[in-house]
Amino acid sequence: MTEPLIVVIPHRLGKDEAARRIRDGVARAKSEFAYLMRLENDVWEGDRLSFAASALGQHAHGFIDVYEGAVRLEVTLPWLLARFARAVQRVVGQRGTLLLEKK
Repeated sequence: MTEPLIVVIPHRLGKDEAARRIRDGVARAKSEFAYLMRLENDVWEGDRLSFAASALGQHAHGFIDVYEGAVRLEVTLPWLLARFARAVQRVVGQRGTLLLEKK
């Protein structure tokens, strides 16, 4: 088992608005990245989104916690996807920051 990939993105939106944007972003990601990966079993329990994802025949699982001033993503990647962890971390951080910018 590999170390989990963790990305923390600060925001100034408040918990409710951040959660709304995460919900919208997950819905868009399901269609926008369908050719590359599948996001499934996404279930909200309070301020936590648990999910499973698959890409390149590999399966991962994780969760997103929404806090008043930050969002924390933790995902456990299989060995093949873990090789791309730094690139994934950078892209998720960039996309997440754009999603959570105050507008």
